[in-house]
Amino acid sequence: MPSTPHSVDKIIPARRVRGRFAPSPTGPLHFGSLIAALGSFLEARRQGGEWLVRIEDVDVVRTLSGASDAILRALEGYSLFWDGPVIYQSQRTEHYQAALEQLLLAGVAYPCSCTRRDLVGSPRGRDGALVYPGHCRQGPRQPDRPCAIRLRLPEILLTFRDAIQGEYRQRLAREVGDFVIRRVDQLFAYQLAVVVDDSDQNVTEVLRGSDLLDSTPRQIYLQQVLALATPRYGHLPVAVDEHGDKLSKQTHAAPLDERHPSPALWQALRFLGQSPPLELMNAPPAEILAWALAHWRLEKIPATLARPWRK
Repeated sequence: MPSTPHSVDKIIPARRVRGRFAPSPTGPLHFGSLIAALGSFLEARRQGGEWLVRIEDVDVVRTLSGASDAILRALEGYSLFWDGPVIYQSQRTEHYQAALEQLLLAGVAYPCSCTRRDLVGSPRGRDGALVYPGHCRQGPRQPDRPCAIRLRLPEILLTFRDAIQGEYRQRLAREVGDFVIRRVDQLFAYQLAVVVDDSDQNVTEVLRGSDLLDSTPRQIYLQQVLALATPRYGHLPVAVDEHGDKLSKQTHAAPLDERHPSPALWQALRFLGQSPPLELMNAPPAEILAWALAHWRLEKIPATLARPWRK
């Protein structure tokens, strides 16, 4: 049977714009983090909307003590002030559990006993992750083992229009395979948590790094099976170093300089295709952001997945 394309254009009804920045507290913010924070902030504020901050600490194993507070201090130092209370995923387990039970009851999620060793030799998707071959679709192969929970994916072509990168297509079953929504250690997976959080917070705009573009069809499909609205997505180019590696905590990207925030703000605007005047480079952050809000144009952002950056 041929795959049925699932288009998700224009799903969000008219309502107040809400954007969000959702860092993981695994270390300090760096220039790559600033790009995502600034882009999402400006796009929401340009439309007269709200900008939320959510700490994605659902993976408590990777959470670094003190990192959440450091992230919030850095945002304040760069005059990126948010609306409402900060939400912490680690405090929202019951919401993820309710969504999981809904998926299990609907028969679209199932327990899986497979270990990494069981998946050796499986093909890999565009993001480099193993495509699950469906070993436990009819029941756990090793029922005596602790089980993860996977989402059962149909043979569909899911298509959406990214606000920056353009049309994006993914054959979910073939390119991703049934993915984990609760891990074997009982922690909820990012894909489920982010969908539940965006819905509960009434997020209408998701601007984030292109490293998450491949995850977006998974999240849209989860929204569909949970009967949740789909935000408008836009994926910003990520900053890469001279080796082509994304700036990240894993590649030891330098933390933001909170004592002198203005040059990094100015550079982030240029990285995002805007053209701040040179004389603003050392202006107070509030002055730089005032200029940015008056001149921000989403269509100026380069429609590329990555851009080199050197301080």
